[in-house]
Amino acid sequence: MDINNFIQSLGIFYLSTNQIIMIVVGLIILFLAIKKKFEPLLLLPIGFGAILSNIPEIGLALSPIEQLLNEAKFHSFPLLDSFLSNNDLTLPIREENLTSLQLDQLSYLASTYNFSGGMLYKFYSVAIGSGIAPLLIFMGVGAMTDFGPLLANPKTLLLGAAAQFGIFATVLGAIFLNQFEIFSFTLKQAAAVGIIGGADGPTAIYVSSMLAPELLGAIAVSAYSYMALVPLIQPPIMNALTSKAERALPMSQLRTVSQREKIIFPIVLVLSVGILLPSAAPLIGMFCFGNLLRESQVVERLSEVAQNSLINIVTIFLGLSVGSKLVADKFLTFETIGILVLGIIAFGIGTATGVLMAKLMNYFSKDNINPLIGAAGVSAVPMAARVVNKVGLENNSQNYLLMHAMGPNVAGVIGSAVAAGVMIKLLG
Repeated sequence: MDINNFIQSLGIFYLSTNQIIMIVVGLIILFLAIKKKFEPLLLLPIGFGAILSNIPEIGLALSPIEQLLNEAKFHSFPLLDSFLSNNDLTLPIREENLTSLQLDQLSYLASTYNFSGGMLYKFYSVAIGSGIAPLLIFMGVGAMTDFGPLLANPKTLLLGAAAQFGIFATVLGAIFLNQFEIFSFTLKQAAAVGIIGGADGPTAIYVSSMLAPELLGAIAVSAYSYMALVPLIQPPIMNALTSKAERALPMSQLRTVSQREKIIFPIVLVLSVGILLPSAAPLIGMFCFGNLLRESQVVERLSEVAQNSLINIVTIFLGLSVGSKLVADKFLTFETIGILVLGIIAFGIGTATGVLMAKLMNYFSKDNINPLIGAAGVSAVPMAARVVNKVGLENNSQNYLLMHAMGPNVAGVIGSAVAAGVMIKLLG
């Protein structure tokens, strides 16, 4: 290869404006993770994955078929030319517009010409394509979760359920916007977007990978961004829906929960949900299994691994896999704006309905219920509970609501998993 050909092969000559934009987006995500400390465990690998996936020519995030079609723009592949001619197709081709038979044929051609998929695509296939990463994350979260506050005050389960209203409201909102041709979300895509309202990143990734994998990047970034912005998003909503007297309302000390109760609860929970809604069993099952590792107190080594090394390793692969979906031509669409808008609306509705449910329950409960704890019904564990505690202390310096808020917070995790199961059952 002479020097001229070498220079012309440099990636900089193939760098598009959209790729530059997405690299800048990746840098912004890194800034938020490092400087602002917004969900750094996920946003840092997501941001770096976004940068890697938009490096031109190498195709780190491309599938074997996408690599073949991308190279076909510059080189001739006789077997591919024959395929295109026989199927009356012309480049560029989008995979979602092809039949399963055509995809199988293209997959065979890609293998014939030794296209194996990029590094990030392989990460995605193993971590998210198989569905294993969100499930392992749920196991780790379960191992770090104390069901004690929920068991001490079972009424808070209703707050977690109420906060999931944002999910279903957003699905209906997305369908409504379709009628005015503002966005063009299918029912499956609307359901995947709606899950953002639960403020549960792994659940959002799990549902979108099954119902709308083409939107996974935007949904995951939206979900984790809003989780990171909980301290900014929730307080204005909480203050708007409650009076100062309500925010200062003290709550009685929670009772002590026995180890026996903590062991029995995850078993009862997984059996109840699994029998009634089998599609939710994978998420709830791994969540409960992780919690049983913790509460049984006979497998400390396994519990320690689930809480630390395993969940950390999976988080790295999950973040890079999500970043692989931030490819310029797939992310920079009008639908992405719709996802970001609907996501924050869903989150806001979930926070509001949790607070309003707590206010309603206060009319019927003998014990005081501070409405603020309803905001913790979203699944952002333990961030939402910490925000509730902070706002509570601002209005009453003696009002420590953290443990009270952990009840609806844990209930929110269960609620979002159940909502995900409903969506998958109805639309999957």
